[in-house]
Amino acid sequence: MTRFSLTLMLVLALPAYGQVYKCTRDGKVTYSEAPCAGGAQSTLDVPAPSAAPDAPRELERLRRESKVLEKERHAREAVQAREEAQAGRQALRRREKCEQLQLARKWAEEDARRADPQAEEAARLKARRAAERYAAACK
Repeated sequence: MTRFSLTLMLVLALPAYGQVYKCTRDGKVTYSEAPCAGGAQSTLDVPAPSAAPDAPRELERLRRESKVLEKERHAREAVQAREEAQAGRQALRRREKCEQLQLARKWAEEDARRADPQAEEAARLKARRAAERYAAACK
């Protein structure tokens, strides 16, 4: 958290004080921050909160808490970065393996097409198995 946001949180946490207007109109009493439009009006002064001496301690507590939360966030981000890097390496290995299997399948099919009649069946079997390996690992 930035210093600005901590200060803003502290300011918002303190109750507001200042002048309040008490208006009496047709027997009804209302309180407002603005002067009354009509009817009887009196001004009330709201004193400053007596908890102001605690503000520096509260600010320091919020700063400490902010540092702890920031450390935790950095730790989570580091773990996430390591996991993403590992996933990237695994995807690269899988792509390389698929490319090798695809190349082996292509070569086996070429061998089957060029095989002599005696070795033709064995070459076709080899090509079919290479295609199955590729399909099982990469599709």
